[in-house]
Amino acid sequence: MNKNFIFPKNFWWGSATSGPQSEGSFNKKHKSIFDYWYEIEPEVFFNKVGPEVTSNFYNSYKEDLAMLKEIGLNSFRTSIQWTRLIKNLETGEADEDAIEFYNNVIDETIKNGIIPVINLHHFDLPVELYDKYGGWESKHVVDLFVKFAETAFKLFADRVKYWTTFNEPIVIVEGQYLYQFHYPKVVNGKKAMQVLYNVNLASSKVVKVFKSRGYDKDGGQIGTILNLTPSYPRDINNTEDVEAARIADTFFNESFLSPAVKGEFPKLLIEILEKEGVIWQSTEEELNIIKENTIDFLGVNYYFPRRVKAKETTCNSKEWMPDKYFDNYEMPGRRMNPYRGWEIYPKAIYDIAINIRDNYNNIPWFISENGMGVEGEERYINTEGIVEDDYRIDFFKEHLENLHKGIEEGANCFGYHTWTPIDCWSWCNAYKNRYGFIALDLETQKKTIKKSGRWIKEVTEKNGF
Repeated sequence: MNKNFIFPKNFWWGSATSGPQSEGSFNKKHKSIFDYWYEIEPEVFFNKVGPEVTSNFYNSYKEDLAMLKEIGLNSFRTSIQWTRLIKNLETGEADEDAIEFYNNVIDETIKNGIIPVINLHHFDLPVELYDKYGGWESKHVVDLFVKFAETAFKLFADRVKYWTTFNEPIVIVEGQYLYQFHYPKVVNGKKAMQVLYNVNLASSKVVKVFKSRGYDKDGGQIGTILNLTPSYPRDINNTEDVEAARIADTFFNESFLSPAVKGEFPKLLIEILEKEGVIWQSTEEELNIIKENTIDFLGVNYYFPRRVKAKETTCNSKEWMPDKYFDNYEMPGRRMNPYRGWEIYPKAIYDIAINIRDNYNNIPWFISENGMGVEGEERYINTEGIVEDDYRIDFFKEHLENLHKGIEEGANCFGYHTWTPIDCWSWCNAYKNRYGFIALDLETQKKTIKKSGRWIKEVTEKNGF
């Protein structure tokens, strides 16, 4: 029996990208840590493809946004690049070319009947702020980020009503300070935890500016985007496995979710960090800023679950690591996306919905990213030149069915954004895996709507499937 899945009125059907992954480096004033990393180690990036052109959005935004309209999207998230908008990083003074570019993008988005959702930080710290101050290790950098946000609000908040502070802030901590998958590839547990604190503080300070300056008056709202990766214990009847999963959840999910929504850090996190001697430096005043400046809405990026078991191996790292408390677990028989090495587990979207409903004040939220990266999609091009990505359509349907169930049971979810509208540059993976509704030919920059792009148009027209 086929079931109809119809979503709430005014539901956001959209897609997300970011400035550094779509715009290219044209006319940019500063280098980000990724621009710099590509300069010094191009071989780290798949096929040595760097961020100079990406999907050429800087030059082709008009055509690109028209294609988003053509596939029926009613909302679109991208980011304003700190490295592009700000001419003087210390004062927060904006660059004229960047003002014109972002004004044009915002106006064009609205002209196409699409709601712009603007994010302020997508892993693209200006490298000179790392060289000079240690990047997010520094509270001075926190204040410079607040200046950048203020400039962006002043220029664009008359038209942009939905803002987010960070995209996947835990990844800054993991990639740059623990697991070495983002430059500067430091392994330092104490620095990692200071960065975790500072980024939370930066987010709250930006929320404070947004509200104290009245940008929330005409329906303006501010949130954050977190990648929530539920931790499932190997054996739910084994207390040690369950505790290991609870600790993993506290580190990787609640460390940003709890301050953002409730204004406080999880007690378990603080207990562990104090016991380990890696607790951050904080002041009463800062903790009050975090307490009093919580978000209006939450974006949730979901791709795969985390499977965890009680610690069985010894930690070889001389540095303190969260992994001291758990081991990752490979569940037998799990479904995999072989191209990313990620488990496919749609039920987690339902579990996230219920967790937010029950434990996070049922805050309004949306799925801000969900997607399937596939390598070698040219294998699926039909005689008309269209990528027949039925695997992607099936992936979306399964996740949406689970999301729908959560909404039916009272979760306050108002939208679903996929990653990504047009195949985009993906950090060290460059263009290895493709995620878009729209295919990009890297040689010619020609863009072609995939089968999934036609499918999402039908979904948006019916508000379901």
